[in-house]
Amino acid sequence: MTPTSEKDLAELVAVAKNPLEIIGGGSRKGLGNAVSGDALHTSGLSGITLYDPGALTLVAQSGTPLAEIETALAAENQMLPFEPMSHAIVLGNDNTPTVGGMVATNASGPRRIKAGACRDSLIGVRYVDGHGQVIKNGGRVMKNVTGYDLVKLMAGAHGTLGVLTEVAFKLLPSPETQATLRFELPLKDGLQKLRDVMASPYDVSGVAYRDGVAFVRVEGFEDSVKYRAKKIGGDVITANIWPEIRDAINVKGDVIWRLSVKPSDAFAVASQLAEQGFETPLFDWSGGLIWVTSGDGSDAPRQTVNKFGGHATLIKGDGHPAFHPEPAILASIATGLRAKFDPRGIFNQGRMA
Repeated sequence: MTPTSEKDLAELVAVAKNPLEIIGGGSRKGLGNAVSGDALHTSGLSGITLYDPGALTLVAQSGTPLAEIETALAAENQMLPFEPMSHAIVLGNDNTPTVGGMVATNASGPRRIKAGACRDSLIGVRYVDGHGQVIKNGGRVMKNVTGYDLVKLMAGAHGTLGVLTEVAFKLLPSPETQATLRFELPLKDGLQKLRDVMASPYDVSGVAYRDGVAFVRVEGFEDSVKYRAKKIGGDVITANIWPEIRDAINVKGDVIWRLSVKPSDAFAVASQLAEQGFETPLFDWSGGLIWVTSGDGSDAPRQTVNKFGGHATLIKGDGHPAFHPEPAILASIATGLRAKFDPRGIFNQGRMA
């Protein structure tokens, strides 16, 4: 099923007899627990419906390819602040990311440390709930939400609360220039360097570590970038390595985990995993995000990160729940929300369970 209008989508949902698997461009298919159901494609809901560069606002239908949006923004020297990640490479496909899939997974990249996540730039949504009703929340300007902020709730819900039809974002001007600094350091020293830079006054927008090198990015006006780069030190490189870090292109394997921890715990977590035969090819967000690979089908990464109060998501692989178990009180709230938004339990059933 590929509806071409919000009205058609609402009618399909209202009369659906079977569970539905919501699919955008397919680039994130397989992210989360496996679900079964009739395929409901949102690719027929495509196009930018409003773009006001002067107001730094963009509205698009959920099936719009992300590349189409980024091209339109680049023409006006603007950008989505959170540098959205594509999961296609990590998941092993060449499908097209859509803006709806980006919102559904709250996909955010290296600039999250400065600009926040996808949900922080999301200012409005339209979606179809489990009754087949069209719901609107938020809008096209900032500070327009009264009552429940469903906008933030839909971001990261993986399509379990409703089918997104339209999303609205606040934007940022693209930086005039950027500089990437590199420091060849062993893991412990490299992660410490990233934390030191994050604690500095130099307003960095990227801090990552891979292959024995710590990378730091500064962005903004040219004179400011030169000044901050000099103060931070390191070797300036000309290559733009941040799309590679954003999409985790060096993270490969049959089993891939994504860990979230306190940056100060990153080295200890990586050391314990190394003792168990796991590799940590990429650290982002100054060590707060760790990518882990192994052919081992155990859930050792989740058990390890539990000791540090973090959480682990199984991005690729079988045999374990994709998402970290929630505390009982949060699990109860999540179950209650799904019962209200999707009383028939037809949207991506089991995706986040």
